[in-house]
Amino acid sequence: MRDAYHEELDSIGDSLVEMARLVGSAIGRATTAMLDADLKMAESVIAADQKVDDLQHDLEARAIALLARQQPVATDLRIVVTSLRMSADLERSGDLAQHVAKLARLRFPESAVPRDLHATILEMGQLAQRLMAKAAEVIITKDVDLALQLEQDDDEMDQLHRTLFQHLMDDRWKHGIETAVDVTLLGRYYERFADHAVSVAKRVVYLVTGEHADEIQAAGSTGPAPVGSAPVEGA
Repeated sequence: MRDAYHEELDSIGDSLVEMARLVGSAIGRATTAMLDADLKMAESVIAADQKVDDLQHDLEARAIALLARQQPVATDLRIVVTSLRMSADLERSGDLAQHVAKLARLRFPESAVPRDLHATILEMGQLAQRLMAKAAEVIITKDVDLALQLEQDDDEMDQLHRTLFQHLMDDRWKHGIETAVDVTLLGRYYERFADHAVSVAKRVVYLVTGEHADEIQAAGSTGPAPVGSAPVEGA
């Protein structure tokens, strides 16, 4: 019975990895659909979000059943509760990828992104995908050092977000109000997607150490902290 319990904990982790990989792929494909005005790809991203939702619902049901049947404590309890929170971050990431695809569909057969901003949006989409891939790796490896790096990586997304606003505020902007609104929304979608990837990584830090990432980073700024990829009981 105990083996079955730990297998169920492992399967929850597997579901989180699958969700992360699905939403990472979704943001990449949504970006392509946006820039190429590819309606078929946009529709596929929109439809595929249902699988992410289904995975989250299934994970929630299994996690709640474990809480009810096994009444886990200590590390095992952290795994279950933190997994529920991570699944919510990942589900929301899928929604954001779907929002990008829906905007691509709305503006078809045109692209919502002016040609002079294609490179910036492409870079944001690629970075979002890389951040989520790293979050998936963190879930698998429980590597605290790697998890803490994601927040630094997210600084690049924040800079790209600022670059978009610099274009929008430029007196030479010539693409109209509707396009300005589209670009503003897109910037927000990518910025929030990256935030969710960082949130997933921070939750892994808490799962492994029992401490919040911000506390560990604050301690590290004043001296060496005992941070590493410590093994997780029941993971």
